[in-house]
Amino acid sequence: MKKLLSLLLVTVMLTGCGSNSLKEGTYEGSAVDNYGGQENTATAKVTIDKDGKITDVYLDTTYIHNGEETTKKTLGNEYGMKKGNSDYGQADYEWFEQVEALEQAVIDNQGIDFLNVDEDGYTDAVSKCTIKVDALYKALEDALNKAK
Repeated sequence: MKKLLSLLLVTVMLTGCGSNSLKEGTYEGSAVDNYGGQENTATAKVTIDKDGKITDVYLDTTYIHNGEETTKKTLGNEYGMKKGNSDYGQADYEWFEQVEALEQAVIDNQGIDFLNVDEDGYTDAVSKCTIKVDALYKALEDALNKAK
């Protein structure tokens, strides 16, 4: 029995007790975002500390606004999805506010496994986040795969 217990303990130690196996550094990922009839690029930047922990996440998406390429975060309230920010704003939170909630959720959960993205590209795993996250998820996945 002691041998079995010792073998189990060694196996758990070698596999890292399920710990994060991410390498220290800053990693970037991207994915195509085909939202609203435009082909945009979702980008992710993830920072991993020396202990393999996610310490910072930055997400954004390129966007054509008034004929010029910008990012949705750069537009801030001007993106116009929050009630009162435009004639078509229907959401309780602006795009950048929703993405900030998503970024924090990835840090809090130390990864993206908790983000159950449905077939339409949405998740209900993050409070305040009602935007499509499928391309952002893929960009995060790309960055995190580079950190392994």
